[in-house]
Amino acid sequence: MSKKRWALSPYQVAITAIFSALVCVATFAFTIYVPQTRGFFNIGETMVYITALLFGPIVGGIAGGFGSMLADLILGYAHYAPATLVIKAFEGLVVGFLGGRTPKASQKSRWKLYTSVISIFPGLLLGLIGSIYYSGSVELYLGLSQEQPAIILLIPTELWYVLGFLTSFSILLVGLLSEPELGWTILSIILGGLVMVTGYFLYQQLFLGVLAYVEIPVNTGQMTVGLVVSIPVVRAVYRYLPSLKRTPS
Repeated sequence: MSKKRWALSPYQVAITAIFSALVCVATFAFTIYVPQTRGFFNIGETMVYITALLFGPIVGGIAGGFGSMLADLILGYAHYAPATLVIKAFEGLVVGFLGGRTPKASQKSRWKLYTSVISIFPGLLLGLIGSIYYSGSVELYLGLSQEQPAIILLIPTELWYVLGFLTSFSILLVGLLSEPELGWTILSIILGGLVMVTGYFLYQQLFLGVLAYVEIPVNTGQMTVGLVVSIPVVRAVYRYLPSLKRTPS
């Protein structure tokens, strides 16, 4: 692979800087502290996936790594910053790389079947993880204030079941009616998300000495929320700015 292909143009440098800032803001704008691992749930994955899908692996990797690391430093999680830089960079790299390489299928019916099957997983993950770990009384922290929760909500378990069903149904409907290749995008995000989940587990287990398994569902939840939110956002951007849509390789 030539060096020219991986070089950033002035436009890409500007986009990388802008979306690094957006990743950072998305990460610290909404958090839930996890005391067992000294980490936190956030919605930064949403912007990492949007960036990677829109602008490819290099911009997605750099913005995902530096933006997320900067958020860790701002929020006082410096002990996570080095790992976040590497883990989120690889996450953005994987999603951006795979998202731009949609395999070609001879029949659209195969894509529709593939999307139909894989649409089950985001909704299932959202329903299970949400109902088990994010039901009942939940403390939400907004922005840079981490001293006192901004909002305390009582979230019923049934809400997550409904959201899970609506998520799978929406993905299925979009895949069947308009974009049968949507299943590949979902798979790209899931694989990138697994890089993040695995990376943090190993870092917490090997270097921090905390209960790493506790944060597996938290990070899986981040991946799922990022998947559910990023796909419709990217589709909307493509609709109004079709020039941004990358040609599958």
